[in-house]
Amino acid sequence: MAAILVFSERDEVAFQLLGEANKLGEQLGMEVAAAALGLSDADGFLSRGVSTVYTAKNEELKDFEASVYAQALEQVAKQADAAIILLGSTRRGKELAGRLAQKMKVGSLTDAGRLEVIDGRVVCSRNAFGGATVAAQTILEGIQVIAVSPSAGEAPAAAEPSGSVAEVALVLEPARIKKVATAPKSQDSANIEGAEVLVCVGKGLAGEAELKMVDELAQALGGLVACTKPLATDEKWLPEERIVGLSGKIGKPALAICLGISGQVQFTVGIRDAGTIVAVNTDQNAFIFQMADYGIVGDLHQVVPELTAALKG
Repeated sequence: MAAILVFSERDEVAFQLLGEANKLGEQLGMEVAAAALGLSDADGFLSRGVSTVYTAKNEELKDFEASVYAQALEQVAKQADAAIILLGSTRRGKELAGRLAQKMKVGSLTDAGRLEVIDGRVVCSRNAFGGATVAAQTILEGIQVIAVSPSAGEAPAAAEPSGSVAEVALVLEPARIKKVATAPKSQDSANIEGAEVLVCVGKGLAGEAELKMVDELAQALGGLVACTKPLATDEKWLPEERIVGLSGKIGKPALAICLGISGQVQFTVGIRDAGTIVAVNTDQNAFIFQMADYGIVGDLHQVVPELTAALKG
């Protein structure tokens, strides 16, 4: 039986992909399989309804290198009889999708959002024209390699493990790139993609010191502070991991508060699926108000402390 094969170098993203894979599998009559390569935990997949987990113990898989993992997944896909391969559309995942599709000589789509079955085909919703619109796209022939945006699906709840584990004897060529040293990168642990509340700030802030009042509001709401691209890349006030939008993270918070943000499409694609959007801006004609559920025309320097005080009661 043809299968849907799931893989991501990050287990939490792979588990989210399983939610989408299970839905597709039911509609298309396909089994759902997973590749647990490198340090991935096979048991985590088995407890989430995967029929078969493919593993390998090759030394080359201990460190992620896209060209090597593309070789591995090509061989796993053949053994699994995969008709659809779902990858996480992370930075590494997007490179992997392109390399894998090229090796298999098949079509590939990255940054896919919602997946649905229409007339027996998997149709992907993807941002187009810089996020100004959403396009429905599908791969017409052959095996489909689709990289899905993190948080597009929900991970199935863990249950009693079922299914089986199959170890694959992979033949891998060594990477042409040789790692000579590694150095820790400053990482921000904030889970922007999974946050229930995001307090997003833009260039309406006058200085970095004003982030303190924004953080106080976020804490009062039990949420996280996020930002538009310039605050991270130009001003360096926040880590790049906090960027929301086309150049950063795509979230689905229950509540998104946008402070001093004009509403350029490059940002709004990151929060347009929020349950409720609240905007604060001094410009009553700011585009952000067109998509906001609630809008406050006012100075964020006055509004934010009052909101925080009201929440703290």
